[in-house]
Amino acid sequence: MKNKTILITGATDGIGKACAHKFASAGARVILNGRNPEKLQTIKQDLTKKYAVEVLPLLFDVRDRKAAAQAIGNLPVEWQAVDILINNAGLVLGVDKEHEGNLEDWEIVIDTNIKGLLTVTRLIVPGMAERRRGHIINIGSIAGDAAYPGGSVYCATKSAVKTLTDGLRIDLADTHLRVTNIKPGLVETHFSITRFYGDKARADAVYKGIKPLTGEDIAETIFFAASAPEHVQIAEVLIMPVNQATATIIYRK
Repeated sequence: MKNKTILITGATDGIGKACAHKFASAGARVILNGRNPEKLQTIKQDLTKKYAVEVLPLLFDVRDRKAAAQAIGNLPVEWQAVDILINNAGLVLGVDKEHEGNLEDWEIVIDTNIKGLLTVTRLIVPGMAERRRGHIINIGSIAGDAAYPGGSVYCATKSAVKTLTDGLRIDLADTHLRVTNIKPGLVETHFSITRFYGDKARADAVYKGIKPLTGEDIAETIFFAASAPEHVQIAEVLIMPVNQATATIIYRK
């Protein structure tokens, strides 16, 4: 990974932040995307201090197509040849039933998880295709395999991530680009706190009685896929903690 350029969306917390540390520790140059300028600067300082690598913060919300296009379009020349794109930005809000849900929340989830992924993919992948090298790694979810109570819209967005990943892989089959979908089960990050609008007690209850995965676990899996020999394409990985069998079947002690 030394000297490769990695662009990570949603890099200020959880899986994205763990990926930034994992790839930086291997000598990669890291472009950090996020919405919080203070967090971006803090992570940049941590990475440069620990690993002595180049780090470029890129402030924009993936939902804002114009801001994304401006930020990526104005990358310094030496940062433009992205080798690995990790489409990590994503979220869920609430656990409402589909017929009772909040339309504004759904709009945020759909615009982030689907349209944001499409925007960044559209802005980065043409350059990869032209250079005939690159790897797109999309962060899906076990939720994309089947719907569960109170999660139908989120599940639909992650099902879309799977379909979009498969479609991109088909579209790029005549190139040397690789496309991977990483589908985590229970991962203890800021994800559930966001889902429950900052209610940490409810978020903690999601992981009660089971040892969940961590952002670092997922980053290790992503790094493994990215480090495979160039002729090897790891198309999809479903990763869960022990004692989880599906999105809804979990044994809790």
